[in-house]
Amino acid sequence: MTHSAKDVLTEALALSPDDRGKVAAGLIESLDDDVDGGADEAWASEIQRRLDEIDAGSVTLIPWEEARRIIRGTDGESGSR
Repeated sequence: MTHSAKDVLTEALALSPDDRGKVAAGLIESLDDDVDGGADEAWASEIQRRLDEIDAGSVTLIPWEEARRIIRGTDGESGSR
């Protein structure tokens, strides 16, 4: 890392969490040369599909605490669910 990059990092770390997030998002976005034009629409469609499943009662929801235990493998089960 160059000296100027270290200076920028030091200054960025002194920002508020909100501003650090905005800077990080801007930096990450600047690295994405290959933008998928249909990604936003695809995500919106997927989100709507999942909401429709919830509204229809065709999926079983679990509390975040239980999901976190499953993800971490600390739910007492073998992890296959």
